[in-house]
Amino acid sequence: MPDSKRPQDHARFKDIASSLSSGRPDCAVVSYGRELPDAYLAAVQQAVGAAGGRITELENAEGDGYTVTKLMVEYDGGIQALRLAVTEAAAALGDAAEGAATAVVPATLLEPARKLLVMDVDSTLIKQEVIELLAAHAGREAEVAAVTEAAMRGELDFTQSLHQRVKALAGLPESVIGEVGSRIELSDGAESLVKEFLSAGHAVAVVSGGFSQVLDPLAARLQLTHAKANLLGIRDGVLTGTVEGPVVDRAVKAQSLREWAAGLGIAEQHTIAVGDGANDLDMLAAAALGVAFNAKPAVQAAADAVLNLPRLDVVQHFVKL
Repeated sequence: MPDSKRPQDHARFKDIASSLSSGRPDCAVVSYGRELPDAYLAAVQQAVGAAGGRITELENAEGDGYTVTKLMVEYDGGIQALRLAVTEAAAALGDAAEGAATAVVPATLLEPARKLLVMDVDSTLIKQEVIELLAAHAGREAEVAAVTEAAMRGELDFTQSLHQRVKALAGLPESVIGEVGSRIELSDGAESLVKEFLSAGHAVAVVSGGFSQVLDPLAARLQLTHAKANLLGIRDGVLTGTVEGPVVDRAVKAQSLREWAAGLGIAEQHTIAVGDGANDLDMLAAAALGVAFNAKPAVQAAADAVLNLPRLDVVQHFVKL
């Protein structure tokens, strides 16, 4: 939530005050990090002005181990041009910008409209990769983890890699699913993020290349609006080493976002997606804002915003709740 009690704000941003206006923002420039050095914030502000943007409002917020500064900006240029200007200004600072990042958020996510947040599950909503936890019961965790890493980097076809990894689970008793489910840890800030969105009347969904037998109980506990994942084959209480039905791949993830938004009466321009692997790229591109969360390099390069803090709840500051 905005924090108006920080006395240093007026000193740090005294040059902003004279440029404030009462116009409607065309975007928000959101800076975040464990710390936000004065030099970094000054560089972001200067980049906005140099690109032709006009700051209309300043907000500050504090989270658990991070701080946020949000500039509401009137801007007539393209949002990608402003993103590039801010990114280049931050890069020019070198080590002085370490640990800080900035996202340029479209005005549609600042509107008082219902929004849809769609997240990946493994290594995003939760800290672990479920298939690796399952494979550990078969003594093949390292082998499966190596294939998972290659798939998330985009080096392997996801569907083929999934079938390859699931084969390693053949013969495991169905009871391992419950054991793995009990070991799942939510990412730091994940539960808070979900609660904030849902309590504000927005929708939260997850779509996973993992497995519905593990995801469904978690989705029910978090009271998620929608959840979709693959279905593990089980016969006579034993995992068959197969996936039943179509695989939830990158195309299905993007399609799910669009279908859920349409079914909820939410415009795609009011959607935000969060993920970490190559399997999430289409979903991130389909949303109004795609966020790479502690992601692989290819995903960070393609995303609209990069979040390399361990706190998933930073995402709430990218929208108007």
